Amino acid sequence: MTRFRMRRWFRRHNTLLAVVTGVLLASAVAHGVAHDAGAPARAAVACATASAVTCGEDMAAERGWTGSQWSCLDALWTRESGWNPYAANPTSSARGIPQDINGWSDYSPGDVPNQVKWGLGYIAGRYTTPCAAWQHETQQGWY
Repeated sequence: MTRFRMRRWFRRHNTLLAVVTGVLLASAVAHGVAHDAGAPARAAVACATASAVTCGEDMAAERGWTGSQWSCLDALWTRESGWNPYAANPTSSARGIPQDINGWSDYSPGDVPNQVKWGLGYIAGRYTTPCAAWQHETQQGWY
């Protein structure tokens, strides 16, 4: 196809291409395909002014952990640290809200958003869900 023919083809079909692209994009958004990369950042900003529990609930909801999963997470971290971002286990090196056994190496004391983020990632990676982590905690005394 010559350059002239290509230009003519694109001029004729430019509107059609724009419409098709728009329809595909709208369909993707409507079906949840589009990802809002800003959501975790917004949650972290909101966490700066919220209580640790509210921060945890918001960040857990971003993972779809609501209802019974949220209840399990709340029970787990209430038992582990009382949602205290400065919590230090006197018999181990576990620290923070999720009681990371590596102490303060993965997050800083008082840094609620990063503690919650780390804890949620740990639970997802090791137990898949908060309720599975809570079950392990109640049966073994640790998670």
